[in-house]
Amino acid sequence: MIEIKIPEFGESIQEVQISSWYKQVGEWIDKDEDLVELESEKASQALPSPEAGLIEKILHQNGEFANVGDVIAIVDPDAKRPDDETVAASSDSEVGESKPEKDSTARSSSGTPVMPAASRLLAENNLEAGQVRASGPGGRLLKEDVLAHLAGETNGRENETVPTDAKAATASKKEEEGSPVETPSVSQESDRSETVQPMSMIRRTIAARLVEAQQTAALLTTFNEIDMHPVMELRKKYKDAFAEKHGVKLGFMSFFAKGVVEGLKRFPAVNAEVRGNEVIYRNYFDIGVAIGGGKGLVVPVLRSVERMSFAEIEKQIGLYGKMAMENKINPQDLAGGTFTISNGGVYGSLLSTPIVNPPQSGILGLHAIQDRPIAVAGQVVIRPMMYVALTYDHRIVDGREAVQFLKTIKEVLEEPARLFLEV
Repeated sequence: MIEIKIPEFGESIQEVQISSWYKQVGEWIDKDEDLVELESEKASQALPSPEAGLIEKILHQNGEFANVGDVIAIVDPDAKRPDDETVAASSDSEVGESKPEKDSTARSSSGTPVMPAASRLLAENNLEAGQVRASGPGGRLLKEDVLAHLAGETNGRENETVPTDAKAATASKKEEEGSPVETPSVSQESDRSETVQPMSMIRRTIAARLVEAQQTAALLTTFNEIDMHPVMELRKKYKDAFAEKHGVKLGFMSFFAKGVVEGLKRFPAVNAEVRGNEVIYRNYFDIGVAIGGGKGLVVPVLRSVERMSFAEIEKQIGLYGKMAMENKINPQDLAGGTFTISNGGVYGSLLSTPIVNPPQSGILGLHAIQDRPIAVAGQVVIRPMMYVALTYDHRIVDGREAVQFLKTIKEVLEEPARLFLEV
């Protein structure tokens, strides 16, 4: 028997959460095939099986916590590999349920990987895997996905039973006739049940760090706006040639990353860190870029941005984005960072006050680009404008430095040639 243990995730990580089992008891797993997804306080990581074998036991279920070194499953490498029917029967005997033979497949006819519990629910409700949106790692269809789909169908049928306009018309007519109007009870109108779920490791870490920032730093936010017309024209002119040469699209983030580096060079306090009674000034520029992933917001770090080209920045951001959606960001990708850029504009945010990521002293918030009238050379023109916000630690960054830092970014974005001429 082989014991599957929680591996080392890093010096500071002693506990992880079981995010999702890819295999169940009684199923066969090949060597180096992903067995379970583990979530630490920094990132999610798939744990492969060291040997091929039959899964004998699973000791920690989804959502439970385990310490580094704990045994979470047992695999029998000497077992004979069963066929699909044997796997299905073994899986059913573990949960005390039976299901049609056709549901024992691990992948649907549409190609969607289906977990056993989800497969049973699909069969019981005469559903096809293609009808349900899969949210599991690697596009897997989970039991929770089927339950959410069924709940949505139920709510839809309830809402369609009596149209809102018809209900209102009936109530109005009864009032005119002097008849009492029946007031539906709360239970008839909505579902007031509650679902309790443990907070994920990543979410717990995010919460703790945000509270830490609010309690330990003297945070202040300053704002400015940027005319994005010059950058948009530059991108429009060179986007095809850039993509053909480098194999990646030219986005806005590389311009802002380079603009941030220019600002940090001029105002090093924004790139510094308070450590006890000392201020640590860094001579390198590791920029964290906030990216929305499968498990929530993560902030992977671009190392030494001052030495990266525009193409290298865009490629690395694209790679991090793909890894985040697949929950494959490594803890070392999130470690460190001297400054952070958060782009709420991709979600439609017009203005916000971002919170610094301790122990950093600054974070730049980007927002949606909107056409607005502005004055240019005495004339009112329509330009694509973006509000930007800098939240900074006032303990080591003065207001003058913060304002001028943000003004530097505005200047280099409105005159992109500055990024290449270093003026």
